[in-house]
Formats: sequence, structure tokens, C-alpha cells
Amino acid sequence: MGVPIIVEGVNDLKALSKLNVRGDIILAKASGKTLLGLLREIEGRSKPEVILLLDFDRRGREWTRLLVENLERDRIKPNITYWRELRNLAGREVKDIEGLSTCVETLKRRVKRA
Repeated sequence: MGVPIIVEGVNDLKALSKLNVRGDIILAKASGKTLLGLLREIEGRSKPEVILLLDFDRRGREWTRLLVENLERDRIKPNITYWRELRNLAGREVKDIEGLSTCVETLKRRVKRA
């Protein structure tokens, strides 16, 4: 499999599925998982890089920051390029990953009407 993608929960997983994003997706906060538990799960994948796609709210930004710090320490590259780009594109309209699929559908409808 490719680079693992880290999202917060099941609804984020469903949203990515609607957007045809497939692969090794790890749920960061499923079943009361702690930061340490998540880091162990990521390390267990034995991949040199992970993509972080946590929410854009305060908690999501904080988890992203903590993951970046810890992953870099463990010599795993935390890729936040997609997270930054999506955050910049969505602006204030989307506060979380689960809202992306709805946002994309809305944009498609607007383009069809234009």
C-alpha cells in the first residue's frame, strides 16, 4: 500500500471515500485512542511518511502540531501539504475533513449552473 493517511474519525473516512480517496487510512481518535497509541499504530506500519488530514478547528490544528513534532522525532515524515492546501482553499466554509465531500458537491452544482 501507499502512504498512510491519518484522519480523525469514521465520518472523515466516509467523506474521503465519497471523494474516491482510497488507501491505508488510520483513524486518529477512534475508540478513545491516545496520541501515544496512534503513534504506535503509525510506527507499526513501518512507512517513512504519513499524510496528516486532521480537522481545521483548534483541536485538529493542535493534534496536527503534536503529530508533526512526534513523528519527526521518530524519523517519520509528516506530510501536511494536502492539509495546508485544503485549509487554504476551503477557508471558513469547511472546518473539518468530513465537510469536504459536501463542499465539493456544492461546487460541482455551482459549476453546472454557470
